[in-house]
Amino acid sequence: MAGLAGNLTQWARALLSRPALAPDGLPFPPLRLIHAVAGTKDTGWFWQGGQLGARAIVELLARRGHTPADFPRILDFGCGCGRVIRHVAALAPAARLHGTDYNPALVDWCRRALPVAEFSQNDLAPPTRHADSAFDLVYAFSVFTHLTEPLQHAWLAELRRITRPGGLIIITTHGDRYLEKLAGDDRATFQRGETVVWSGDDAGKNRCATFHPPAYVRDRLAPAAALEVLEFVAEGALGNPHQDAWLLRRPAGA
Repeated sequence: MAGLAGNLTQWARALLSRPALAPDGLPFPPLRLIHAVAGTKDTGWFWQGGQLGARAIVELLARRGHTPADFPRILDFGCGCGRVIRHVAALAPAARLHGTDYNPALVDWCRRALPVAEFSQNDLAPPTRHADSAFDLVYAFSVFTHLTEPLQHAWLAELRRITRPGGLIIITTHGDRYLEKLAGDDRATFQRGETVVWSGDDAGKNRCATFHPPAYVRDRLAPAAALEVLEFVAEGALGNPHQDAWLLRRPAGA
């Protein structure tokens, strides 16, 4: 009887140690990784947030008559533990998907668990390992919201380099909705059209938070990288509550 109880205990432990499967048949990340990217250990929100992020891509592209399936090579910049890219894979099944992230633990898990894409690690500052014009579509959810101003400019220029002429880039920012979080000098800085950065020494981590007046992105950040602003949707970054969404284009022939 004791032997049977021991076997049952071992079986129960083995069952509990297996990764939980999401509705797509792929595993959920460990809860510590989910918390690292989503600020919660709720797998339901992780799944729903990823779906919403993919929906935001669909809605932005639709404004220009495109779908994700129109883009043969797609990069998720700041892919985390695959929250969005696993849903993009279902929308663009013939595309070659790539993900890159600053956090090696997240990249390692994606490589082992998500066969829908190829994954690589990037440093805090550019460049990536990708060739010029490597992608037709690049998206970056909640990445520029955690970078200092010099890193924002450096990374947007890098995303332009690895996007083909005529290709599209999606980024998200903390815009006017976040003005209520700012006070004193920070509020005045934002209102005169400058970015506000909290905890810049922690750039690349969630502790660093950057707030972008929409005019700054339209008139300074995008033009500095020689990118055209095609679409702006206030609070349009579904799955990243209340962030603004931007659809940018590298000019054809440039």
